[in-house]
Amino acid sequence: MGTFIAVFIVLICVVVAMSVGVLFGGKPIAGSCGGMAALGMDTACDICAGDKQICEDENERIAREAQQAKRADLGYEIKK
Repeated sequence: MGTFIAVFIVLICVVVAMSVGVLFGGKPIAGSCGGMAALGMDTACDICAGDKQICEDENERIAREAQQAKRADLGYEIKK
């Protein structure tokens, strides 16, 4: 029983450490459509169905949203 409790505590510590890493990483969790091509695997993923333009458009949209969010953080509104 003591082994079970020790393993459970270690598992919880690992999950908490991973969660903290994701939270402080500053980068949202996202899948990649072009990742298979980078590995040399020329197959279609479920998202783009082999059309690389869809992946490029999605990556550009994400980059634009990140840039807009960064600009929004630079200013603030003063309320009287």
